[in-house]
Parts: sequence; structure tokens; C-alpha cells
Amino acid sequence: MNLNQYLDVAPEVAAAVAANKPVVALESTIISHGMPYPQNVETALKVEQIIRDNGAVPATIAILGGRLKAGLTPDEIEYLGKQGQKVTKASRRDLAVLVARKADGATTVTTTMMIAHMAGIQIFATGGIGGVHRGAETTMDISADLEELASTPVMVVCAGAKSILDLGLTLEYLETHGVPVLGYGTKELPAFYTRKSGFEVDYRMDTPEELAQAFHVSRELGLKGGMLVTNPIPEEFSMDHDVINKAIDEAIAEANAQGIHGKATTPFLLAKVKELTGGDSLDSNIHLVFNNARLAAQTAAALCKLG
Repeated sequence: MNLNQYLDVAPEVAAAVAANKPVVALESTIISHGMPYPQNVETALKVEQIIRDNGAVPATIAILGGRLKAGLTPDEIEYLGKQGQKVTKASRRDLAVLVARKADGATTVTTTMMIAHMAGIQIFATGGIGGVHRGAETTMDISADLEELASTPVMVVCAGAKSILDLGLTLEYLETHGVPVLGYGTKELPAFYTRKSGFEVDYRMDTPEELAQAFHVSRELGLKGGMLVTNPIPEEFSMDHDVINKAIDEAIAEANAQGIHGKATTPFLLAKVKELTGGDSLDSNIHLVFNNARLAAQTAAALCKLG
């Protein structure tokens, strides 16, 4: 299969991958759907700078004019930021149609993993992954992110699953699909805006080198899936557990009342939680992404040393 006809890897990214230098993939849904302009663009560029400051090359991923892009220019990031929610939020099911139509798409965790893997990038930093939605036992609303983690060999560094989800069922689903969930400096699953959830992860890891070694061995063993690293939000930006849960419960009740479902659910809930917390949740979101980018770059650097 010749992917080159659809895939554009930025020269700096391609050179780094070819030379076994550290590269970190970044998603673009956070730019288009995650926060308002110009904060989205400022945050995306700052995240890229943090990755550079920690010794790796950033590769923000998107679909532009039907091309799969691994590595964006500042102008392309600016374009996505200004277009905002007019850009399609692209999951696995959207990829072929968007490419065929030569359309734009902002990549979710799923499609960022797919395109990163096509480009030879092994580490990906994001905010939080999708998961099993509350009430999924009747709605079957389960994020494609979990399936992708089970099948695509990319290590995803996040701040846990978004706390709008059913965290217990999300962990059960990952276990069923054989995805290791590693807590960075913790045995407890962080819940995105907060450091605690009451649920345990599979293993605690305390250094980027430990994370890299585990992923390296997984590749050496030929295991097909990815790994999920859950990196708690820094203490000073962590929100009060009760405050955030109250806001989430209110947001979910409103989403149900309005009949919001499918891919519209997460952006609606995050926007509502931001409104209910007076913007504190957006500030927390930005800082946890910075924290994940830092750890991902350090892990990518450690992975390159292992060959």
C-alpha cells in the first residue's frame, strides 16, 4: 500500500524520524474544537515550543485539503485556529471521505495515532482520551480512541480519561482489549481536571526512561497495540474534585435534555463545564497539555536511545 500519495510529512519531521531522533505527535481537535481563538493557536504553538525545549521535534497532525499532514507550519495552525468548529472533527470513520473530498479535518486521538503511525512517529501527547460514556450500557457510546489504542502501536501520553466519562468502564474496556494503562508517578487514574478518580491503573512508572523501556519491549515482542500513559495534572492547576464533578453532572443533564449525542457530546460538555466553572477548567486544560507535552518529549528522547 502506497501511503505517500495521501501523506505529507514535514521535512523536519521526516528527517528526525529517519535519523532516529525524538518526535512527538500532537492532535489538532484541541485547536479547532478545544478552545477559542486566539487562545487555541497560542496554546498549540506553546506546546510545540515545550516539546522543542525538551529535546524533541513536534509534529502537529491534521487533514488539510484532503492531505494527511504530519507536522504543520505556524500558518497552518493559525488557519485551523481561525476556522475553529467549521473544520470537521475527524475520527477513523471520517478519514477516507475527507481525503476523497479533499476536505479539512481536525484529528482526534484516533486519527492522530493513525497518521502518526503512518509517518513513523511512536509517541503522542494529548489532553485526555475519549472513553466509555456514562450510560453506555444502553447507548453504546464508546469512543473510537479505545479501539485505536488496542490496535495501533503508539504510546499516548494524557492526563487520564476526561472526567465527563465513566472512568471505571473505560478502564474495563482497555483491559479487555489488552491496553496497558501506566500511571506516571501514581497508581491512581487521574481524571483530567483532577489528580484523583478512585480507580487504579495497571502499573506505576516514575521516570521517562521506565516508560520508554516498557514501550520498547512491547515493540520488540511484536505486540500490536499501543500504551496509555496517564500523567496527573500538576497539583497547582488541579481543580477541586467536588466542584468539577458537580459541573460535569449539570453539563450531562443539560446535554441529555437537549438531545446532544455522538461526536457533538464531548465539545458540548467541555464548553458547558468551562461555563459552569467560570473558565477555570480551560486554564486547567491548557496546563495539563503543557505537562503532557513535556513528559512525551522526555520519553521520546529516552526511547530513541534504546534503538
